[in-house]
Formats: sequence, structure tokens, C-alpha cells
Amino acid sequence: MTKLASAPWRRFLGAGLLALTPFLTSAALAQSDAPAPEAGTGRIAKQAGTAAHDMVAAANPLAAQAGREILGAGGSAVDAAIAVQLVLNLVEPQSSGIGGGAFLLYWDKTKLITLDGRETAPAAAKPERFLGPDGKPMKFYDAVVGGRSVGVPGTLRLLEAAHKRWGKLSWPQVIAPAIRLAEDGFTISPRLNGLLGQEKFLQNDPIARGYFYQTDGTPKPAGAVLRNPAFARTLRDIAEKGADVFYSGDIAADIVASVTRHATNPGDMTLEDLKSYKVEEREPVCGSYRTYRICGMGPPSSGGIAVQQIMSVLETQDMAAMTLGPEAVHWMAEAGRLAFADRALYLGDPAFVNVPVRGLVDPGYLKSRAAIVNPDASMGRATAGDPPFQKTEFRFAPSDGIEFGTSHISVVDRDGNAVSMTTTIEDGFGARIMTRSGFLLNNELTDFNFAPVEEDKPVANRVEPGKRPRSSMAPTVVLDGGGKLYAVLGSPGGSQIIPYVVKSLVGILDWKLDPQTAVDLPNFGSRNGPTEIEAGTEAETWKAALEAKGHEVTVIEMNSGIQVIVVGPGGLTGGADSRREGVAIGN
Repeated sequence: MTKLASAPWRRFLGAGLLALTPFLTSAALAQSDAPAPEAGTGRIAKQAGTAAHDMVAAANPLAAQAGREILGAGGSAVDAAIAVQLVLNLVEPQSSGIGGGAFLLYWDKTKLITLDGRETAPAAAKPERFLGPDGKPMKFYDAVVGGRSVGVPGTLRLLEAAHKRWGKLSWPQVIAPAIRLAEDGFTISPRLNGLLGQEKFLQNDPIARGYFYQTDGTPKPAGAVLRNPAFARTLRDIAEKGADVFYSGDIAADIVASVTRHATNPGDMTLEDLKSYKVEEREPVCGSYRTYRICGMGPPSSGGIAVQQIMSVLETQDMAAMTLGPEAVHWMAEAGRLAFADRALYLGDPAFVNVPVRGLVDPGYLKSRAAIVNPDASMGRATAGDPPFQKTEFRFAPSDGIEFGTSHISVVDRDGNAVSMTTTIEDGFGARIMTRSGFLLNNELTDFNFAPVEEDKPVANRVEPGKRPRSSMAPTVVLDGGGKLYAVLGSPGGSQIIPYVVKSLVGILDWKLDPQTAVDLPNFGSRNGPTEIEAGTEAETWKAALEAKGHEVTVIEMNSGIQVIVVGPGGLTGGADSRREGVAIGN
């Protein structure tokens, strides 16, 4: 067993957690438990994971193993999710971390609680933030790279808030695995190496360049050991003093300096912005689907509402008899058009926009929306509906990016509690700013619409001080007909998260597929534009049949990262998207 680095940390590691250290401190381990990619596909061949008592599904084997061991040591689903998130900050830094934000759904045996840890705009932010000198919206990466795009991070405050309510192990105990990994190192995965090789902006940040790249400018190779002592020091401070040390003091000062002193694109975040950040508890968005109940995150996420709207349209059809192919894609795409049309007009931060949640998921309204779908022809582009209980004076221009800076964590513990958490820094590697404290900062403010006015009306998702940008993240919990936990799932993928989650739900609930098979189905859908089908998959063969129904079809990469756990009478079954390197494992 590797010796603990400092004596004070021995008291934070109980006998159960000491078993973690051989795995989490072995720099040579890397992805030893992960299957190899299938020849010629680039995908990892996986089988559904099974477990008798508890399970974690996450986007990297080291992160999943940390969560599994926390569960084995008697930790709760929240304890495991914290350990997973902090390890992901190291092994999947392009996707999430304490420099970003998250939405968390917690199933507490009989009730669902949702917490909003979304980033907020600084107090100095103005609606014209992303307009250039000519008054026109900036080019995307001109806005992304630098301090201008950084929102006040919410993930750490969210994790602490959840731990205070539902944690079983101590705060230092659940942080300890990530500290060990940061100090002793881990091997760079092929996926991280490949993304570093494609990245165009990260090397402009001197701290990130020294951490991720070699002196000749090439990424550190897959298999090389990466250590992050700065992040280990940050986590030690957080473990000892709580999240307050992140939102005030030296770490906060480091964040503010990194944002405001950016050489080419500085931001305006202040220490007061960090100090005043608060996690919000939101009302879950729930609705029926056949014999199930599907629940998700409410505004400022559009995910829960959009998923519910699409599933309500599909409920009018016999999806079980409709095998995977052009007909099923037609219905899912048309339902997606309707949902995204409503999303574009009505969704935003509920503290700033009167979002008609009740009307958007009203059964009568959704039945009328379903009646719009022609089974034989695409509608092309949908218009927003007129739901009841609504009052809006805004325009809402869509902002439908595809990102790589998001991850999803699903956990079920042995007491039957569960976490579904989608976590993000928005674009891959966020704002391309790495703090001296050892983590990347988000570019979440570019989830706001760049143009603050459309057709002489204010855009609901425009930048405003303290506002949370609209999100598509869709952490989801499914209950069975008896009100018991049936599944937890979610995915990264920008606005494509919504069709990724819908595809998985139909695969599990209608087609009765095991979770791994369901998440590995080809991706497809419409965000009220072209019908998108995944390149390099069976979906390409459906193009002609869809075009015959009037669909404009685009074949694109659709890099989901769906993590699913299903609860059955014999235990737990999990699936981790083969498009990424994750696993579903348990005890």
C-alpha cells in the first residue's frame, strides 16, 4: 500500500477507505479495467455492468472506481458522486470540474429533490457582453477563449450542499481519493491525448501548456503519468475548511485574477461574485410515460421539459412495435422539432423569465402538439405553441451548440438512494484558462444568446447580472408504476443531450433493451433544424427513407456520453456509452 503523504490525512481515511489507495495511487493502472476499442471502429466494446447492491456509471474508469470504493466503504450515493466528480476533474478535465457548474437530482427513497449549481453571470455583466465593436455578435471562439466567458462556478458549492444533506462519510473522506490521484498521478488516456491534439487554444494559457503539453508543443502522450500537485493542495484546503475556501480567500483570488488579467479577453468577475454564489433547490419536472414517471431538472435547464414533451408525443404511438429505423426516427425527430420550438421561445432563468413550466408539460397541451405530427411527412420546421398558464414578452433566439465540456454521473447506493448529475465546463477545456490552483475555468456565459434583442424585443436568454444561462442538461430519474426507483440516466452533448436521453429512454422502456445496448444505439434527432443522424453507424442507411418523408438529413458526429443504471428485482444493471471510455461498476 502506498504510504499516505502526510500524517494529518490518516485520520480522514477509515479502514474501508484505506482499501482505495492501491487503485487510486497506482500511476501505472490508468485504464487497466477498461475494455479495448473494437478494431476499425474506435469504439470500446462493452457489456452491461451488473451489481447486487450499488453501482456507479461514469465517463472514466478511475472515476467510476473511486465512486465504487466510496460506496463499498459505506458511503451514500452523494458521497460517491462527489468522489467521482473530483476524480473526473483530473482524468477528464476537458469536460467538468470545480471550475464549472452542475445540476443534481437526488432520489431519497420516496421523494426527488433537484439542486441547481449552474454558473451565474458576474454582477458587472451587461446584455451587450458578446457584441463586437460593430454591434454584431462575436464569433464563437472569440467570445469563448478568455475571461469574458467565465461564469461564477457552482459545482463545488453544489457538492457541499448535497453532502451536508445526504452524505454519510465525512467531507474529507470523500475528497481523499482525488487528492491521492492528484499527488501520485494517473496515466493519460487515449481520449484525453486525442482531444489535446485537436485543441487549438489551450496552449496559449501558460499554466495549461506546462501541464498538458511537452516542450515541443505536442500533447503529453497517452500512457504518460500526469500529476497535479496544485489541485491536490486546493483539495486539501477544501477538505479542511469547506467550500468557503473556494469562494473566498486565496483560491477565489486566484480565480478572479485568472479571469480579469487574461491577456486578450479579460472578464469582470469579482470576489463578491464568488462570495455571494448560492445553490438553488428547484421543483422537479415530472410527467407520466405509459406506466412510468419520468422526472428531470426544471429551468434554467430546458432538458427536463423538452424530454417530457418529446416523450409525451411518442406516447401516442406504439413505440414497442416500432422497431429502430426510419419510422421511429421520424417520430422522434418531429417530436424534437416541437419541443425545441417551445424551448427557444419560453425557456430561461426563472428568476428573470416567467417560464410557463406548468403549461409546457400540461397533458392537454402536449396532446394538441402531438396531433401536429404527420406520420407520413416531416413538418420541416416547427413553430412554438401557445401553452396555458403562460405570460411572456420575450423573443428567444436558439443557441444550439454541440460541446465536449460536459459529463454525466449516475449512482445508486445500497439504501436505494440515487444521484443523477450532469456536470459541465461547457466547451471542451472551457475558457482555456487554467488557474494556479490546478483546475480549468468554464466558458458557460457563452450559453447565453449573444444578441440581446430580436425583432425589437429582449431575448429571454440574454446576459444579465447574476443570471444563469439556459442549459440543455437533462439528468433524469425514472420511477416505475409503484413509485419505486427504476432508472437514473443522463448525457453530455450540448443541446443534443435531449435527443440522446430520449433515445435511451425509448430503448429501455419501450424496446426493453439492457442499458448498455440502449445507450450504444445510433444517435439521431432534430433540434428544429435538419434531422441529424450519426455518422459511421447503421443510421446512415436510413437517410433515403427519411428524405422520402421530406426530412432534410445531415450525417454528423454525435458524441454522446450516456450513463444509465436500471434497478431490477435481481439487482442493478448499468450502461456506459461506448463512444467514451467510461464504465458501469458496482458492489
